[in-house]
Parts: sequence; structure tokens; C-alpha cells
Amino acid sequence: MAVMTRPLLNRRLAEFGTTIFAEMSALAVRTGSINLGQGFPDTDGPEEVREAAVRALRDGRGNQYPPGPGVPELRTAVAEHQLKRYGLAFDPDAEVLVTAGATEAIAASLLALLEPGDEVVALEPYYDSYAACIAMAGATRVPVTLRPHDGAYVLDLDELRAAVTDRTRLILLNTPHNPTGTVLTRDELAAIAELAVERDLLVVTDEVYEHLVFDDAAHVPIATLPGMRERTVTISSAGKTFSFTGWKVGWITAPPELTAAVRSAKQFLTYVASGPFQYAVAEALRLPETYFDGLRADLAAKRDLLSDGLEQAGFAVYRPSGTYFVTTDIRPLGETDGFAFCRSLPDRCGVVAIPNAVFYDHRDEGAPFVRFAFCKTAAVLQEASDRLQRLAS
Repeated sequence: MAVMTRPLLNRRLAEFGTTIFAEMSALAVRTGSINLGQGFPDTDGPEEVREAAVRALRDGRGNQYPPGPGVPELRTAVAEHQLKRYGLAFDPDAEVLVTAGATEAIAASLLALLEPGDEVVALEPYYDSYAACIAMAGATRVPVTLRPHDGAYVLDLDELRAAVTDRTRLILLNTPHNPTGTVLTRDELAAIAELAVERDLLVVTDEVYEHLVFDDAAHVPIATLPGMRERTVTISSAGKTFSFTGWKVGWITAPPELTAAVRSAKQFLTYVASGPFQYAVAEALRLPETYFDGLRADLAAKRDLLSDGLEQAGFAVYRPSGTYFVTTDIRPLGETDGFAFCRSLPDRCGVVAIPNAVFYDHRDEGAPFVRFAFCKTAAVLQEASDRLQRLAS
């Protein structure tokens, strides 16, 4: 029998194996551990939103292929949301595109807008699909590292500026930022916007945690800043805001030319998805402000519950300003290898977390940091905190 000498996996994806999320979730199941690794809630979102999906199914709305750009009801709701919240006016027919979650929106945006040889500046640590999508597009990622300082992760704007070259095509942002919980300030975003305009760069911005901000933090879409609406693809989704991550309903808002470009790639990925759920998300986006206020208050309390438990267990904790993840430093526990620590933690404490190093090109930068998710019930978080106290002893 002939032996294949060429690797089966496309060389652009050779560095990407099974995701750390799949590995750690499987470890949680095998050991019966509390899974604070993968970022999904352990309870469903609002009952009225779930019932809206059931109603759509029963009424036959979305059971067949929905329109390629998304159902008009959702595109209109997204446009209303951007206008009401941020003063950004978008045409729901030409400037809104519904996707199979934010992950497809990222993939379609990068596949559409990048050519082989282009460079993409991305904030490190980054969500792992960013690196894979850049690779699939044949482009090169150029990480700019967020580093801890005075209890939070901060962006070095000089380092960002130095990362831009004549080959840079776009800047890939994520704010509120996963996994660090940093929310970029208006001043930081203004400096990024100035750089993008000066160097004629596109910006793709992942804002899926836009409603998950705490304390005095405020989410500022970079598209609201001077010169940015015409060069920005803004991405968001329903999963994080409404706790229906399995529905996979995301969207982009962008000027017509950018929306058309992304749609050209998106139509050959999933084509369409999540028909009945699109109608439900349209209703969810119109929930009263009390829902969004309650979501933030609930998650802020859970952040504090878990953060306090982690500190008592001996971790150094970077209490987040946004998202539903908290990053910790394991060095006060006498540990330095996040991978080894996370793989041993289920047997030691019955808790699963994620090593932040997987989100870095510069693995040494992320080696001692570990991420925990707090989008769980208070009882689960308390039990996890109690189990983690074994580390302190």
C-alpha cells in the first residue's frame, strides 16, 4: 500500500490541534469536577426569550432556510440596539449581517478582508479562534501583549504603534477583553482609532461582552470615534448577553462595502443558521433595561464571590472590569506552569480551569496565569471556592 508523505492537515492549521476547551471539558466530565473552564452558563436565559423561540418554531418561522443576511426582524433589532445604545445608525438591509455566532462573524470577516501576506495586529492573550482564522486566511498575526499592572491588564500604546508595518491590513480588537477582563478606555480606543486612520487600517472588533461590564467601566464601541465607522466591522452576539450560547446567533454591523465583503465569505461557510432563534433574539434585544441592569449586578456579585474565594485559596487575582472570566496568577501558590497546574487541579480540588498560555504566541508571557469562569450559579461558585481552599493548606 502506498504511504502518504504529505500531511493530511492543511499546513496553515498544523499548529492547531484539539482546543484547550475540549480537552479541559472532557477532563471535567472524566473526573466529575466543577467546570469553570469553558465559558457557558449553567442556567438558561430569560424564559420569555426561550418561549419566543418555541413560538417561532410552532408558527413555522425559520424552520426553513432564513434569508442569507438574516431575518429582517433581527437585523432591524440589531440596528435599533446600536442606535439606542451608542448613537450608531445602521441600515438593517445593507449594514447588518446575521452570522452563526460571533465565531463565524470573526472567521467570515478575516477570510473576506485578508490576503496572504497581510499582517493582523491582535491583542495578546487572544481568543483562540482569532489565530486559526488569521492562519486560514494566509495572513500573519502580530501580537501586542496586554500585561498586568496595578491589578489589571493594560495596553502599551507605544508597542501597538510599533507593531504596525507597511504590511498591516487590520487591527483585531476585543473589548471587553477575554480572558483578562480588561475594558479598553475611551482614551485607549481614541489612540487606536488615530493610528487606524493615520495608517489607513481596517478594524475588526469583537464586542460580545458589551453588556457585561462592572463598577465604573463603560463599553465604548470604537466605531463611535472619529473616522472609524467607515473602516470598522463590529461583531457581537446573543450568547453571552442572554445566556443561550447553544443558539449560535451573532451579527456584524459595518458600512455597506464591508458588510458585502463579509457576506461574500459568510455565504460559503454556514450559508444560514439558527432560523427560529433569530426571531427570539430580535425580541431579546428589546428587553427592558431592568434585564441588562440585573445581568450586570448578578455577574458582578458572582465575580466577587469567586474572586474572594480564589484570593483566600492563595491566588493573586486580577478582578475583571468586564466579561465573565477572572484571570489569576498561580505563582503565589509556588506554581509556574499553568498547563500542568490546570491538568492536575481536577484531581487535587475537583475544579477545572483554563491555562492562559494557550491564548499567547509568547507562551512564557502567559505561563503563570489561569482563567476561571464565573457564569455559574452562586451555589456552584461557592462549592468551587470551598474546594479550592485545599490549595491554601
